[in-house]
Amino acid sequence: MASAASPTPAPADVAAAVAEAHRREWAFVLAATIRVAGDIDTAEEAVQDAYASALAIWGARGIPSNPGAWLTTTARRRALDVRRRDATARRALPKLVDPEPPPLDELADTGESIPDDRLALVFTCCHPALAAEARVALTLRLVCGLSTADVARAFLVPEATMAARITRAKQKITTAGIPYRVPSPDELGPRLESVLAVVHLVYTTGHTAPFGVELMRRDLAERGRELARLLRVLLPDDPDVAGLLALVVLTDARLDARLDDDGEVLLMEEQDRSRWNRRAIAEGAALVREALRARPPGRYALMAAIAAVHDESPSWSETDWVEILGLYDLLVDVWVSPVVRLNRAIALGFAEGPAEALAELDELAADPRLARYPYLSAARADALRRLGRSTEARLAYEEAQILTDNAAELAFLQRRVDSIDDPH
Repeated sequence: MASAASPTPAPADVAAAVAEAHRREWAFVLAATIRVAGDIDTAEEAVQDAYASALAIWGARGIPSNPGAWLTTTARRRALDVRRRDATARRALPKLVDPEPPPLDELADTGESIPDDRLALVFTCCHPALAAEARVALTLRLVCGLSTADVARAFLVPEATMAARITRAKQKITTAGIPYRVPSPDELGPRLESVLAVVHLVYTTGHTAPFGVELMRRDLAERGRELARLLRVLLPDDPDVAGLLALVVLTDARLDARLDDDGEVLLMEEQDRSRWNRRAIAEGAALVREALRARPPGRYALMAAIAAVHDESPSWSETDWVEILGLYDLLVDVWVSPVVRLNRAIALGFAEGPAEALAELDELAADPRLARYPYLSAARADALRRLGRSTEARLAYEEAQILTDNAAELAFLQRRVDSIDDPH
């Protein structure tokens, strides 16, 4: 095992080191342990035992110089012990790992090099055979290391409900014979799309929480950002991965300016751009250029390009809405989504005027997929307000309020209603 950096660390230092190792190394440790264990549940238990042991052993012997390697070796040893005890029974069970798990005595040496199986773990959690909600839950639980209670809180469901959902997803992996491996090149495209969609959903759910008091769920946004960066490490040459990371980085660059000093929501046109993170914008713009080299460019590359136009504009009035509209025209061709059409209509309103936007938005109002989407009502309200049709704008804002469950956004919509009553 790795040599200890400190023979007698303070308990607080040990706890901090274990917490940091959990945040940084959980996916690595679990992914490597699954390959030895042969199934997810055994691997999870072994990894949890390894982290619990770290609290005691590191306090007595010192914190290892490579905590991830220590935890992985410890977890894999525990998993091998379980396999030795249960070898007879396990021969009759379907195997998760493809190919078969290594022989029981293989990989037990503490000096072995440990392969990075995180990509296999990500693809297993995001397999298209699983329901979308199950993919998200498994990814947060297994790749990000969130507890079942934390995953349940993230989506406002009882812990028992989320536990059952995660259990069913694991059972589906076993019964459906979903292999624990990276897809072959001919399978990679469709499977990667599922992975990217899960990571994007985790990030966007955190960026603007659909429920609750706060505008953001910063923990979820952080998890989405970590997943996007992990994919970039594991698939450094994939343009879609570059596009997703660019989108996350460019969106993140504006976070510090989203709320005023009283915690109230600020639209982009109201934000202090000096508070935007210029280093992040430069990183995101470079990723966009890389992602756009693919032909045709993917949906995440195009969304990131739109974000880059916003981020690189010196002011709201200098935003190149014609370019943004052109990017949306490309996006609607590669991603058939009513939400994309909604955002294109908003861009149209700034490029050509609110009347043109309102016509598009009224057409979208007939789409049943947007029937309870509050941003459609809010966009209509803004177009009506800009056209001076105050009574209709008020009704549209009030409709958006009825459909909104986020307290910060509700307060913003109320300020819009109040501004109609008192334009000064």
